[in-house]
Amino acid sequence: MTPAVHVVAAKHNPISFRGLLREMPVRTCGLRNMDYLLSTLEEAIVETRSTPLENRPRLPRLALSKRNRAVVRALNSVLVTYLEASRDLCETDSILFGGALSVCRIIGAKLSTAGRATGQSSAIPAWRIRIEELIAKARALIGRLICFRSGNTRPRIVRTVRMAFAGTNASLSQPDIIQKLTERIDDLKQRIAAWGKRIRRYTERLTRFNQNRLFESDQKRHYKSLERPIVSGTGPAPN
Repeated sequence: MTPAVHVVAAKHNPISFRGLLREMPVRTCGLRNMDYLLSTLEEAIVETRSTPLENRPRLPRLALSKRNRAVVRALNSVLVTYLEASRDLCETDSILFGGALSVCRIIGAKLSTAGRATGQSSAIPAWRIRIEELIAKARALIGRLICFRSGNTRPRIVRTVRMAFAGTNASLSQPDIIQKLTERIDDLKQRIAAWGKRIRRYTERLTRFNQNRLFESDQKRHYKSLERPIVSGTGPAPN
């Protein structure tokens, strides 16, 4: 759905069901302050109508708590009336997104005001950040396991080793604990190598993608870029 569609939809007069919805019993929605719910919902819908798609805020994931479930049930019961009077897909889209937006505002969830990412983006993917964090934790654990294997029995080191073997039958008093430590260290090193290989594959693929895109748009710049080191991770990610 293009932003122009939202601009056209914004020209329609906003639908107001406040008088009709106020007649609904409060117990149907499960909230006491019905006026606050309706005003928040209508403001969110009107705001969504006049906001281009790329400028909409990103909606966060909500915890499945009892309070959040009650708010969602309340909005669902109210949205039925809005959806029945919807005139087109643009109006339906504004109602649904406005309902989700109003839920976030009612429960106090944080919304990103930067909008959706458009055009070229050099942001590091979230999965790569997670893998780099796992690699850092694994390297720290390897360091402490090596310290313990070398005879370092400080409480902090011992506590870390116990956590590393949690859920197994291994005990620090067993005679073959050195062998198990070595096996655990080798396993962590293999995981680090696998994670690093995944990052390298992505980096190489991203580099090839950017090179091909630059070659199609500007061959002169492409050949100049080959003369100097290419900074990976910049430019848009491949589809």
